[in-house]
Formats: sequence, C-alpha cells, structure tokens
Amino acid sequence: MDLKRLKYFCSLAKIGNFTHTATHLGIAQPALSMAIKKLEDEVGLKLVNRAERQMTLTADGEVLLKHAQRILESVNQAELEIQELKGIETGTIQFGASSMLSSYYLPNVLAKFKQKYPKVRINLIEAGTASLQQMLLEGALDIALIRSDRPHDQIRCVNLFAEDMVALVPCNHPLSKQSSMKLADFCQQPLVLFREGYFLREAVSQYSKQQHIRLDIRFETNLIDLLKAMVVSEVGISTGLSRIVKPGDPVVTLPFEPKIPLYIGLGWKKNHYLSKASRAFVDFMQEHLPNEISQS
Repeated sequence: MDLKRLKYFCSLAKIGNFTHTATHLGIAQPALSMAIKKLEDEVGLKLVNRAERQMTLTADGEVLLKHAQRILESVNQAELEIQELKGIETGTIQFGASSMLSSYYLPNVLAKFKQKYPKVRINLIEAGTASLQQMLLEGALDIALIRSDRPHDQIRCVNLFAEDMVALVPCNHPLSKQSSMKLADFCQQPLVLFREGYFLREAVSQYSKQQHIRLDIRFETNLIDLLKAMVVSEVGISTGLSRIVKPGDPVVTLPFEPKIPLYIGLGWKKNHYLSKASRAFVDFMQEHLPNEISQS
C-alpha cells in the first residue's frame, strides 16, 4: 500500500471532513479525494461514507484505520532508529508543555540545552496537561510536561518538581489581607479562569461540582498576561502559580488552605521509541530543571 495514501486516510479519519483535511495536509481537495478513491480501489472495499459536510468511515474503513495507524507508527519508529545512526548531535524533539510552564519555568533550561546540543531541534507545542497526555498517547508528542501524580499504564513519567497553586487577588481586594485562601471562599467570588483542560482550572471545577456551587466566571483565557490584567482590573480573582507574579505587580498571591499541589514530571509513551536526542533531553531536564526552580 502507498504510505502517502495511508497518511491521508488517517488524517481524514481524524478530521472527518475532506476540505479541512486537505487544508491540514496542504494539498488540493480533488487530490485528496483521488488518493482516497485509489486506496479504495487498491483494497477493493468502500472505506468512507461521503457526505456534504461530514465524512464517516465504513466498518471496513475502521478495520483498515487500525492497521494503517500501526503501519505509519512503525515507519516513523524505523525512521527515528535510522536517524540514530547519525548520533545525538542531530534530531527533532516534539515537546509539549503548558503555556505557563513554558513561559515561566523553561526558558533558561531550554537555552542551556540548546547551547549543549545546538543541532537538536525542539518543536514546542503548548496545551493543557490533559491535552498533552492525550497527545502523548496518540504519538503526536515525544515528551511532555504532565501531571506526575496521575499514573497512566501507557505512559512512563519521571518526577521533576511540585509547586502549590495560589489565588491571584488584586492588592486592594478585601481578601488580599488574608494569609491564605479557602477554596470555598474562592468559588464564591467573580472569577477569571484558565479554560477547561488546565490543572489551574480543574481543581476549581471539581470542587464546585462536588459542592454544587455555580461559579461566577467573568472571563476565560489561557493567555497569562491577559489573565493577570483582568485580575488587576478587578474583573475577577484567579488561580496561578506564584512564579507568574513579578515584584511590583499589583497582585497578591494567597496560598490555598489546605494546599493544592501541582506535581509535574516528564512523560512519554511506553512503546514510543525515544531517540538519543530525546533521552538526552530527559536526562538534561531531570538534572537542571529542579535546580533552576529551587534557585529562582
């Protein structure tokens, strides 16, 4: 079977629309349609149910999809192992991290890694910790910073650091004089929150559901500077990690009582081949990131 057609077929199955899939692949829609038709002719089976808006796989298409995914993953692993023969000096790492961690915890350590391995390319993909774990399972990422307190039977994870979540409150807010914040009190306030899928939102959402509290969410964003600006403007209070508040910011950080710890580690899929570059990255992060955090 033609590998390019299998790749197109898997992308179409994931996206579910010919036009959007063609755009994603960077080809014309007629070319995509022709490739899928040739694949159907090659296997002698109808693989997709075509509709104006949404495409679905036939039962035969579902069977082929499972095999096609395995074939493409095997080819990818083979390419990585062949690349290994060239040594650790080259390679590409698909690395995932949340926007907060990548902006406030990683710059120095990533710069040091690049100084040591200048020819290793790092593609940084930013998403929430829940999304990053799913991307690891799908093979879209080699390595990601994920929660290490939630083990998964298909993911290996090494612990890196732990940090407590804090409440972000304007300096002139009535609660700013407190030494700590109870989650029950936090949930009664107008809120500016990260979107679902982020740990800093998840703890609040879970508590509110357990206690049957209807949250007063005034603003949602994953942009850290915008979130802080909304807090300063008294749109609502928020959650964060203390590192994102700089000296002079008109924002107070209050620890939650009881504490809400965030445990972060480096994760990768168990059966996913880690290149020498990726293994060097894991070792480097284990050695340098905890020290970087403790010293800052």
